[in-house]
Amino acid sequence: MLAMILRCCIVALGATAIAVTALPLLPSEEYWIRVWDFPRVQIAVCLAAALVATPLLSRFRRPAVLGFVVAMVIALAWQLYRIWPYTPLVATQVEAAVDCEPESRIRLVVVNVLQENRQAGRLLRRIEAADPDLVLLVETDHWWHDALAPIRQTYPHAVEHPRGNGYGMHFFSRLPLVEPHLRFLIEDDVPSIKTGLRLPTGARITFHGVHPKPPPLQDTDERDAELLRVAQEVTAESLPAIVAGDLNDVAWSRLNDLFRSISGLLDPRIGRGPHATFNADWPLLRWPLDHVFFEESFTLLELRVLDDIGSDHFPFFVALCYEPSAAGTQGEPQPDSGDREAAEETIEEGSEEEQE
Repeated sequence: MLAMILRCCIVALGATAIAVTALPLLPSEEYWIRVWDFPRVQIAVCLAAALVATPLLSRFRRPAVLGFVVAMVIALAWQLYRIWPYTPLVATQVEAAVDCEPESRIRLVVVNVLQENRQAGRLLRRIEAADPDLVLLVETDHWWHDALAPIRQTYPHAVEHPRGNGYGMHFFSRLPLVEPHLRFLIEDDVPSIKTGLRLPTGARITFHGVHPKPPPLQDTDERDAELLRVAQEVTAESLPAIVAGDLNDVAWSRLNDLFRSISGLLDPRIGRGPHATFNADWPLLRWPLDHVFFEESFTLLELRVLDDIGSDHFPFFVALCYEPSAAGTQGEPQPDSGDREAAEETIEEGSEEEQE
């Protein structure tokens, strides 16, 4: 009886892992489909475990077991294919900075504070230790707005928009802001930030801070539309750009590929590992949900996940060097006509969904 239960568990595990591998291949924005983009590492582990245990299925009919094994191998190969770029086993997309003048350095911390988290002291200590030039905080309500008072002297330039709906946003900068805008690109209750930044060298760059709504709170139409609209803006402008925030999307998703293709921005995770930032409370269920993308005239000084602050997200730290000469040596993603058409359709569908 125990052996039969074990065999049934193996079949259930493998069959479920096959199913949730196949679901994201469907051309659907339904939240219960798109959410399976997230745990690819965990699904791959389940498939590998089921494959290792297949000798215990010897009492089942051989053709059925063989077909089951082939399906699991194909599913595992697909999951590994999607995960593979975000391992240290491939070449990095972003070059490491060799020598960077202090005035060309940009240090950035991105944090989803978790609105109900009240451990502001831990966050402030992480910021002080990391000593960033830019701080982007999301899920900040009015309590957080007051709790952030100690850093306002260090960061004299800011865009602050506390909200009680989980989509408040605060951006602090040591660098002067140029024409900062708080915007609502797709949804009236979901803000984003766009601002110019003036570097000590006199160079100007553009910064986008974003935090769209995630699955499973809703389908992904609006999330995808917001991110792709930012991608279109980036590619239409001549200034070097940085896009950062809790994108509520994982590095290895179909949307991420399309976002990078349309925007031409680079992902420092490629070739360096996933650097999972969510969920801080669940060690076995973590994936890269907070992101920093940037144009090819930046090279990488440092990339790391900071210690816990009491949120369900870890802070994400990225240090960049502005090196315009690097633009000719780093591979900028290029869209094809199909990518552009897919982006336009996604933006149109997301905008219509919000109007309804």
